[in-house]
Amino acid sequence: MKNTKMMVVGFISAVAVSIALSSSLLAKNNAPEPSIEASRLQSLAKFTKVLGIVEQYNVDGLSIDQLIDKSLQGMLSNLDAHSTFMDKKSYDNLKTQTDGEFGGLGITVGMRDNALTVIAPIEGTPADKAGIKAGDIILKIDDKSTLSMSIDDAVSIMRGTPKTPINLTIIRKGSAEPLKFHIIRDIITVASVYTRMISGEILYIRVTSFDKKVAADVKTAIKKYGAKSKGIVMDLRNNPGGLLDQAVELTNLFVSEGVIVSQKGRNKADDISYSATKNGKITDLPLVVLVNEGSASASEIVSGALQDLKRGVIVGRVCSSCHADQRYRSGQTHHCPLLPTKRTNHSSCRCRSRYRCHLR
Repeated sequence: MKNTKMMVVGFISAVAVSIALSSSLLAKNNAPEPSIEASRLQSLAKFTKVLGIVEQYNVDGLSIDQLIDKSLQGMLSNLDAHSTFMDKKSYDNLKTQTDGEFGGLGITVGMRDNALTVIAPIEGTPADKAGIKAGDIILKIDDKSTLSMSIDDAVSIMRGTPKTPINLTIIRKGSAEPLKFHIIRDIITVASVYTRMISGEILYIRVTSFDKKVAADVKTAIKKYGAKSKGIVMDLRNNPGGLLDQAVELTNLFVSEGVIVSQKGRNKADDISYSATKNGKITDLPLVVLVNEGSASASEIVSGALQDLKRGVIVGRVCSSCHADQRYRSGQTHHCPLLPTKRTNHSSCRCRSRYRCHLR
């Protein structure tokens, strides 16, 4: 314990020294004012002092590592609804989510007004079959209240061994009483693109999320069925979003010019505009895009850009969220912050709330 504490104090001292020396290493135009450096050192000293007091007197006997992790979690969670600090367990959960297969319910959830809220059920999963809907507020998981429960704790409970049961108590707009759902977990494999022909002449493309293969899969479907189609219906309902580059590439399949989406970061070097290219467009077929309150993030980027560029007709309900480009700042031990580095914008963005999205 003593050695660990000395290491942490030594680390903080090293950070303080590096901050003090940083002004001499930066270009003159970028050098912070001395008052800013002094404020940083005072803030680090304050943190070290409080950390020492908490370590000595906290009733639960938490270790210095646990206290540091909690401090980082608190700092990032108070930045905005998108930011979080991930320990190894959280990092592994996120990797499992990104890889596309896990045992769970098949819903995407986020925090909305401090309530655990369903952004969208994944089509064909246990949650979808049970009747869970976008906008449902999860009041209880089994007998545990979700009030003041972190989103990471919630995922740990909802994920589990396939074929095991779980009970959700839901508050739904328009329902006078809470609704109870008994759901059996299953392997959740996220297939993002489904296609079929309607009446032999309309190509229906269902996109459930934006993973790394979405644009390629949609492109394949259009090349396969486009010649015998009179139009395309692209269904983005209950699509919670995903990868920004896939939203850009998918939009580019339908347009040959114009700005699809722009990013604005804290530094001007992070400001980027993504424009369509002539080589990216593959079809001129009439296009209708379906959206609802479960369409968020990348779904809004695609629908908004197609609307702005007058390429498609948007049909449905107002979408749910604003957009943030999140990036990892990872260390060797897989302890890392996940935080927005840029805000994405298009003129048709109709923002209603901000979610930090997780698959369950």
